[in-house]
Amino acid sequence: MRVVADRERCVGAGMCALSAPEIFDQDERDGRVELLQPLPTGPGQAAARRVAGLCPSGAITLTP
Repeated sequence: MRVVADRERCVGAGMCALSAPEIFDQDERDGRVELLQPLPTGPGQAAARRVAGLCPSGAITLTP
């Protein structure tokens, strides 16, 4: 599974960084998502799925 983070769509809510800090962070300059781990494994995959559902702007998507 690949995680894709659309910085243009991101509104900086921070749910991703709070919910899965091993995969996501927030840019200190503009507060938008920073993807740390585009190919999570093991428990990271479940965390990425959870975050994709939590993102209020739909900026986090998953591809097989």
